[in-house]
Order: sequence, then C-alpha cells, then structure tokens
Amino acid sequence: MIGGKYKSLILWKLMTNKTLRFSQLQKEIPCATPKMLTQQLRELESNQLINRKVFPVVPPKVEYSLTDFGKSIKPVLEAMYQWGSHCLNRQGLNINCTMAAIADHPKQ
Repeated sequence: MIGGKYKSLILWKLMTNKTLRFSQLQKEIPCATPKMLTQQLRELESNQLINRKVFPVVPPKVEYSLTDFGKSIKPVLEAMYQWGSHCLNRQGLNINCTMAAIADHPKQ
C-alpha cells in the first residue's frame, strides 16, 4: 500500500498539512513528475488511504486529504523516520528532515 516511490512522502505531507491541492503537492515534492504523482495519488486513493475531492469549477480544483484509515499510518511513518535517522547516523551522515510537524499534532 505504501510501497511506491513517493507514497510515504505524500502521506507525510498530508499528515502535516491536512489538505493539499495537486499543485501544492507538486511544490512539496518537486522531484516527482506530474504523471508519477498522479499515479501514486490514484493508488493511495484506491487503497483508501486518501480522499480525493473534486470541485466543479473551471479550472478544475482537486483537494487531497487523509482518510481515517490513512491517519492510522502515523506510527508507521514515525518508525520509518526513526529507523532511517539511525541508519544515517551510523553512516556519519546528517539528517536533513524532521518529523517535528507530525509529532506536534495531537494523536488522532
């Protein structure tokens, strides 16, 4: 369910921002091509981890947010961050991201 190249990052961004439009996700994840981002979002939606809300306006407006099931992945993302941080430290590398934004949110 989260085995795609950008899926865990998409989930983390939605966890910290609650709701994002496609263009905002593109800015948050600039290395993902629009095609790849769309594919990853569709797979997350089909697995019921995210909601996709389409607004009937021109140009089209689409917002993405986590489902309750998607919110339940928070401990997994935190564990992945801790494990990754440990691996980087063992290699003498600096950690260039933080989970503070997730940790600051109350338990959902």
